[in-house]
Amino acid sequence: MTYIENIAQDGFVVVDSVVDLTTLQLLERQLAQFNGIASQRAGKTFGIRNLMNAVPVTRTLANSDSLRSLVEPILSKSARVVRGIYFDKHTDANWKVAWHQDLTIAVRERIDVDGFSAWSVKAGITHVQAPLAVLENMLTLRLHLDDTGEWNGALRVLPGTHRVGRLDANQIQHWKQRQQTITCAVNRGGVVAMRPLLLHSSLPSLNPGHRRVLHFEYAAADLPSSLEWFES
Repeated sequence: MTYIENIAQDGFVVVDSVVDLTTLQLLERQLAQFNGIASQRAGKTFGIRNLMNAVPVTRTLANSDSLRSLVEPILSKSARVVRGIYFDKHTDANWKVAWHQDLTIAVRERIDVDGFSAWSVKAGITHVQAPLAVLENMLTLRLHLDDTGEWNGALRVLPGTHRVGRLDANQIQHWKQRQQTITCAVNRGGVVAMRPLLLHSSLPSLNPGHRRVLHFEYAAADLPSSLEWFES
């Protein structure tokens, strides 16, 4: 199948060698120098929610030809990056993520609009659960700065579950039993492209060193009423 067909049928694709070594090393230096507000354990950063403002080189990367070449065939040339997050699963922050769909988007401010619910504020950023019409027209790219497999908490997915709408806890259990789990092994510089509604999870690392991921979300459409994407 082609890249577009894989996204349509399975909801994800692993693409190797998307970002070159020079760019990866630049990203690592910039992330290592970051001294702003971040999620930390044992004095070590494991998450940055306001990534593109905190580390501007990541905004340039998100809009680069190498990443947009994965986005535009799915969302069109009008697609833009609407959120960036950094994750680093390491010895002092070795967490498990239960099976879930990505239902929450980041917006500039709270404006009550029909279909948008469960408002929250994380790291000073307003978040809200979006309706299906929004989520079905988004794409996430997860760029890996480290080789990733089962040994260090790689993403696990249930192919095709992006096509069955918003799922409650019982439905998630049903799909866990029905659908084969795929582990997304990714080499350093590779990308997992995925639909937000795809059921996914991850286990703690068996041999925790680092599992660094830059998570970029893209959308092609404006939000309804006066709502605005956090990055727009």
